[in-house]
Amino acid sequence: MGLASEEMYTDCNASRVTVTMHVVCVLLLAALLPAPLYAQDPFAWLYGPRSRGYHAQADTTGGDCPEECDCPPTFPVAMYCEGRGLTAMPSIPSRIKYLYLQSNAITTVSDSSLANATNLVWLMMHHNQLTSIGSKALLRMPGLERLYLQHNNLTRIPPNLPRSLRDLRINHNHIDKVAPADLEGMDNLTILYLNDNAVTDMETSLKGLTSLTLLDISGNKLNKVPEALPEHLHQLYLEANSIDSLPEGFLGRFTQLQYVRMSHNQLTDRGIPPNTFNVTGLVELDLSFNKLERIPPVSTTLQHLYLQANQIKEFTVGSFCSVMDVTNFSKLQTLRLDGNEISPQDVPSDSSLCLRMASTIEL
Repeated sequence: MGLASEEMYTDCNASRVTVTMHVVCVLLLAALLPAPLYAQDPFAWLYGPRSRGYHAQADTTGGDCPEECDCPPTFPVAMYCEGRGLTAMPSIPSRIKYLYLQSNAITTVSDSSLANATNLVWLMMHHNQLTSIGSKALLRMPGLERLYLQHNNLTRIPPNLPRSLRDLRINHNHIDKVAPADLEGMDNLTILYLNDNAVTDMETSLKGLTSLTLLDISGNKLNKVPEALPEHLHQLYLEANSIDSLPEGFLGRFTQLQYVRMSHNQLTDRGIPPNTFNVTGLVELDLSFNKLERIPPVSTTLQHLYLQANQIKEFTVGSFCSVMDVTNFSKLQTLRLDGNEISPQDVPSDSSLCLRMASTIEL
C-alpha cells in the first residue's frame, strides 16, 4: 500500500471513531436526562390529568379540584363537571369563577353546597333533576352574573338571588307563580327566560327589573299580559299562553321594543284596542295562530308581520298605509297571511304601491 493510501485509510478510521463517540454520547445523555418538554402533549390534562401526574402543576388555591371534575391548569378559575353522572354537588375550590355542572342528575343544592364558592361569576346547572335550592345557597355570591337552571324540576324561583345577576334562565321547569319578592332588587338583570313553565300569575314581579331587555314568558298559562312590564325591553315573547285581550296603550310606553311575539294565544279583534300595534320602532310582530278576523293597523316602519292561521277575511291596505304616494309607503318586508280566509284575488290593486318593499307575501 502506498503512503497516500495509508493516510487516507487512517483518516477514514479516525472519522468513524469520532462519529461513533458522538452517537454514544448522545445515547448516554438521552438515558440520563428526563424526556424533553417538547415530547409532552400540551393537551394531556384533557385525557387523564390525574393518571399522568399533570394535576401536580394545577392551581390548588382555595382547595383541590374534585376527582370527578376537571380544572385545567391553563384556566384555573374554571371547573368542568358536565355530563359526569353526578347526583350530588361536588366540593368547589374558592378560586373557581366559572362552574359547569350541566347535564348531570343533581337533585338538590343545599345551603352549604356553595358555601365555599363565593367568587362565582357563572353557574351552569341546566339539564339536571333539581327540585330544590336552599334559601341560603346563593347568598354569598356577590359577583354572580349568569345562572342557568333550565330543564330541571323546580317549582319556584330560588330565593335570595344575587343582585349582581344579569342573565337568569329558569325555563322548562314547573314554576306556577312568580311573586314580587322572587325578583326583588334584581335591577341588573337584562335577560330573563321563564318560558315553558306553568305560570298563571306574575303579579307585579317584573316592576323592579329596570335593566331588562329580553323577557321570554312563552309557553305558560297566562290569561293576561303581566302588569308593569319593564320599559326598556327590546324583545318580548308571550307565545303559547291563553291571552285573549291586551291592555290599553299596551306598547305605547316602550321606546326600545323591537320584537313582539304573541302567536298561539286567544286574541280576538275585540280584545285589541285601536292602534295597539301602530307604534314606531317595532321591527317584528307575530300574531299568528290566534282568532283575528281583521288585519290590525300597524306602523309603516314595521318590517315583519306574521298573521298566518287566523280567521282574517279581508285584505285592508289601510292597515299598512293610511296615505299612499311616492314618499309614503310601508317598510314591510315580510307579510304572512296564509291559513286565513283570503285569496290573491282579494288583494286590492293599489296594495303594490303601499307594500313596495315587501319581498315575501304569503296568502
